[in-house]
Amino acid sequence: MLATLTGIIIILSVLMKNYALAEAIYQLDTAFSGSTFFDDFDFFTGHDPTNGFVDYQSRSDATSRGLIQATDGAPALMSVDDSNVYDSNINTYDASYASGRPSVRITSKKSWTHALIIADIAHMPGGICGTWPAFWTVGGNWPNNGEIDIVEGVNSASDNLMSLHTSSNCSNDDSQSYGQQFNDQKGGVFAMEWTSDYIRVWSFAAGGVPPDITAGTSPDPTGWGIPKANFQGACSIDDHFRNHKIVFDTTFCGDWSGDASVWSSDSQCGTAASSCNEYVANNPTAFTNA
Repeated sequence: MLATLTGIIIILSVLMKNYALAEAIYQLDTAFSGSTFFDDFDFFTGHDPTNGFVDYQSRSDATSRGLIQATDGAPALMSVDDSNVYDSNINTYDASYASGRPSVRITSKKSWTHALIIADIAHMPGGICGTWPAFWTVGGNWPNNGEIDIVEGVNSASDNLMSLHTSSNCSNDDSQSYGQQFNDQKGGVFAMEWTSDYIRVWSFAAGGVPPDITAGTSPDPTGWGIPKANFQGACSIDDHFRNHKIVFDTTFCGDWSGDASVWSSDSQCGTAASSCNEYVANNPTAFTNA
């Protein structure tokens, strides 16, 4: 069972801003790593807001099922059940209960407004039919306080959708920071910088991570080249983005991955089963690497 392997997440806050050079100087605010990786996250166990074919587990249940691991000197692991068959004829739109394949969704206990977030990810569950993995930040009272999608995709997609959700929506696609191609290059590092003026996202393949990130000194995004996504100008950042928590999750099917037109139009997945729920329910070994 191999899934999301996250070595470390670092959140840096602005120490001061050099307005003459229009750049920020960052200091360490929070780091998640090692055996305590999950201590500062809440485990979501309710009905999936996107109506997925998923049963989100508590920390104790995820541990007993072997869906999470966190040890010193090794990446933290989040995975999904890859052993059991489930009933595909359930109503995932019924909010009275959670149902489907067991998985994990975690949300940071702390929130931030403006930050530089860096995550070293060795493996992700992208590119597998039925999956909808995501690494994102979100504020309360969605979408009024915004959502920033750093990693997101569905089914056999090979492109990473980096996007914002507010009263206005923007998006930007990237082909080497998601799915099997990302895993084949031994993972990589994602960085998201959020200021009053812009939100930018970078992705770096393993071996191509900027030295100021790998050295753990003072990261300087001005030296990282052109970001994969650059959102500014069209949105008033501070009016629409505030108090975000970090979320990691893998759901199945639901409003995007399981949409009938999305499923049938996927040349790999659409021929594997008549519906997303049917495929996810009956093919546990398909999710060994999820």
